[in-house]
This record gives sequence, C-alpha cells and structure tokens, in this order.
Amino acid sequence: MMRRLVVAVLLLACGNAYAVSIEEARQRLKLPETSAVKPGDVVTAKDAEKIKNLVSPGVHWLVEHGMQMNIIEHTRLDEPPAFHAATEKFSAQVKLTPDGVIDENTYVAGRPFPLIDMNDPMAAVKIMYNFERTQYFTDDLSSRLFDAETGQITRDGSKQSFRIERHFVFDNFRILKYVGRTEQEPIPTMPNPDKVFLKGGSYPILEPFDLKGIGGLSYRYLDPKKYDDTWLYLPSLRRVRRLSTAQRSDALFGQDVDLDTVGGFAGQIPWFDWKLLALRPGLGVGHGKHLPAKPCEADGGVTFCDDWELSRGYVVEATPKLAGYAYSKRLIFVDAETFYIPYTDMFDHRGELWKTAVNFGKYDKKPNPNAALEYPFPRTFLFGFVVVDTQLEHATRAAIPGMGFKNEAGWYVNQGKSMGVGEDWFTIGALIEGGR
Repeated sequence: MMRRLVVAVLLLACGNAYAVSIEEARQRLKLPETSAVKPGDVVTAKDAEKIKNLVSPGVHWLVEHGMQMNIIEHTRLDEPPAFHAATEKFSAQVKLTPDGVIDENTYVAGRPFPLIDMNDPMAAVKIMYNFERTQYFTDDLSSRLFDAETGQITRDGSKQSFRIERHFVFDNFRILKYVGRTEQEPIPTMPNPDKVFLKGGSYPILEPFDLKGIGGLSYRYLDPKKYDDTWLYLPSLRRVRRLSTAQRSDALFGQDVDLDTVGGFAGQIPWFDWKLLALRPGLGVGHGKHLPAKPCEADGGVTFCDDWELSRGYVVEATPKLAGYAYSKRLIFVDAETFYIPYTDMFDHRGELWKTAVNFGKYDKKPNPNAALEYPFPRTFLFGFVVVDTQLEHATRAAIPGMGFKNEAGWYVNQGKSMGVGEDWFTIGALIEGGR
C-alpha cells in the first residue's frame, strides 16, 4: 500500500513519461490488421513503431527501451497426444453455469472450449478457462533451481542499465492437479478430500541470505465461491501468514512479481469481470532458442532477446471484483492456437499502464539441451519471464533454469513422486520444515 501511495505522489508531482491509459490500449486494438514486420526482420528501439499494433503497450515500451525482437516464421505447437485425445472426447459436454463459471460436473479433461465464437457473450470467460485447464499441459510439475534478479532501470544519456539490487534463487516450484489429468495415474481425477482443482507452492528460497527459507503454498478450490487459501512462511518470525485474495496482487520482498501474474495469469477466474476486446495478429515468443536465457544488451539486461513470431491472439480485459486489488484492469493477450499467454499489462486505478509481464517460451523435447531429460514429444516450457514496472522503472527478470545452473533441466512435467511431487509436499507442515 505504501509503495502504491509513493507511485501516486510521484506521478502527480512530475507526470508519467510514458502514460498509456487503458482507453488508448483499447483504441490500438481497433486499427487495421496489418503487419509491418516479416520473418528475418530485427526490430530494435529505432523502429519500435513497426510493432506498436502487434504487441501490448507494455511490450512496446520495452522495445522502445532496448528489447530486441528477431522475427521468425510462425511454427505450430502441437498439444500432447493424451491431452488432445481428451479434448476430442470430452469438450462437447463442457458447459458454463448460469453464473458464468465452468460446470465441474461436465468437465473431465482436455481443453474445455476448443471452439470460440467471437459473438458469444461468454467468449472471454471460455478463453480464460482454456488457458487455466491447458497451462503447462501438466498433471504435476516440478520446476527446480530458477533464479530471479530485481533492480532499478537507470539511464546515462541514451544508455540504459539494470542496477541489480537483489538476486533470488528458488529451490522448487511445484503444482499438483487433482482434476483433468491425462498422463499420470490416477486419470482423470485424484482422490480429493479437500475438493481442490490444484495445489501449488514454491519453497524454500535459497538466496538472498536474509530471505532464506521463505516459501508459500496455495490451494485453488473447485467451489468458485471459495477464496484461494494462500500461506506464506516467514522463518524470521517462525510463523505462517495467510494472504487474502486481494493480497495476491501485491509484489513481495522488493521485487515486481505478484502471485496472480505468475504464468501470465494465476488469479481466480470467477473473481473478475471478463471482456473480449479483439482477435488479431500479434507477436510472441513460443520457439525461443537461447538457453540459458540471453539478456538484451541494448536495454542493459532488463529483458531477454530472442525470436518472436507472428500469430493470432485474443485480447481479454479483466476487471477485478475485489476491493483492495492492486490493479484496476489486466489486459491479457492469449495465443489463439495454444491459449498460452505471451504477455499481460496491468493498469493502476487512474487507468494508466503500471506494469507489463512477458513470458519467453520454447518448444522442444528437451527443456534444456545441456541436461539429460528428454520427453517423447515436444512440450512447451517457459525459459524466462520479465515483469517491469513502467512507472517506477523497476524490473524483475527470471530464468528457468537459473542462469547459474546451466546443466539443470529446470522443468519436470508429469514426473510424479520421482521428482517429489506428492501430496505430502503441499502441507503447511512440509512448508515449515522445508524453510528450516
């Protein structure tokens, strides 16, 4: 709350050098569907206007400030075979309730709404459920040894620098899905006494030293009226703190990432009002080639430079229903083929651009070519993400696996208990023990 107050005071005092309102962002979506870029082009700050109408206002800001885009030919990303088969078998029966939430009695597995009608008043909600039920194509997930750096964006003339304030290393990020399972037994559901859709967590933090042992857990319930249970363990206080749903929009520990922005969007769909604004061409990173991730030299290392490809995507606007939520709007860009979120913009309560979050994805049998792990078919992995506060000019950049762990696979999808993804890991007792 104090940080948001400081931002407001600064903006009122000196103005925002790059004030983009949610209304201006909407207007950009109405421009003709033309592309000024083609495969082989390299887009830099000097020609950022070329991609202004192919990305979000936040991504355009990043390019203006030095992020480079290498434009490549679009290549299709196929779904895992079992997930595709489940979509074919079960999607026709899936329905929304009169309240506009997914009817869990009709959903079994796969993508719930593979065909989107732009004239359907519930199209935006269906798109977001497609994302939620598709994300990572996973029954369980363990992501190991990823790191993040956070700091101030500074300038000396035309030269931009990233002054790193803190370096974070996370031991494990894990997800266990209870419904919609397609690859790991039991299929399609697990015994579910807590009546959850999934359980997720990340613990413990290994660096920096003063935050060592901190971690968190979250339960998402099948009941749309039930808030997430989210807990944060603080070893220095020897206590577990419960976070409210609104607090999931607050960044913690001096960095810029909030829980609801992880993966592009991790909030509760029923706790937002949804509007579909457009279906249009857009750029995103789905076939990144650099691993470890390659920080951009021209922007001082704030973001990663890699291959961007042109595809079609939905633009969805989310308005939170919760009082005290940090953002007034989220503008979410969803790839129409994969329902992957390449980036999302967040707006403050004056309706102006506040933050942008960008996901950098790759598609391969091996999440890391330097590691032994190989899947029988290509999968989608995030090898990095960036969240930039365009008002305070502050950024958090993360790599998966961490740039200091070049031989770590990073992503273990549907490996079950062999990678420690058992129900006992998702307990408050295990969270406390892991932080000691």
